[in-house]
Amino acid sequence: MIYIALSVVAAYLVGAVPTAYIFGRMLKGIDIREHGSGNVGATNVVRTVGLVPGIIVFILDFLKGLVVVTVIPVVCLQRFVPDLAASYGYTYILLAVAAISGHIWPVFLKFKGGKGVAITAGVMAGLAPWIFLGCLGIWIVIFAIWRYVSLASITAATALPILAVATGKRIDFVIFCAVLCLVGVYAHRGNIKRLIGGTERKC
Repeated sequence: MIYIALSVVAAYLVGAVPTAYIFGRMLKGIDIREHGSGNVGATNVVRTVGLVPGIIVFILDFLKGLVVVTVIPVVCLQRFVPDLAASYGYTYILLAVAAISGHIWPVFLKFKGGKGVAITAGVMAGLAPWIFLGCLGIWIVIFAIWRYVSLASITAATALPILAVATGKRIDFVIFCAVLCLVGVYAHRGNIKRLIGGTERKC
């Protein structure tokens, strides 16, 4: 159990690395929380720092999620807990939740981070590639039609539990996806108000 606990802590700390904040400081000497939308995420980096830095931040946040559910289990767990898959079926979900929580509530930024879109995408790419591809396709279609990053992200988040059911995932994974959906929609509550009011910024 100690190895699992340490791995969960490691997953949280990986997720908590504030890449958007770091890039804002490094490239423009700004606190990204005080510019643009104030969100510590890739979209705000695009708007306040530049397109290329924003893309890099998205990729790094994506990789944080992917690494947590692919590398950490191998390096930190499978070497010490050989029967991980049989005895600890929920461990991968715990690692994913820890990483996403770290991104949204990072200890390094007084628990005020990003909305978790990129890191959630990375987690899903590692745990359920077909669900990831389905959500990615939905995101691309919605963004191509309406040009709202927030609307595309909200719609993709809403599709998570639906695709989990459609692909025959276990009930624990469906619940996990439903929780991610709720967290994703809640994180975009400000965007939803602006979308309804017609003041949301297109990208």
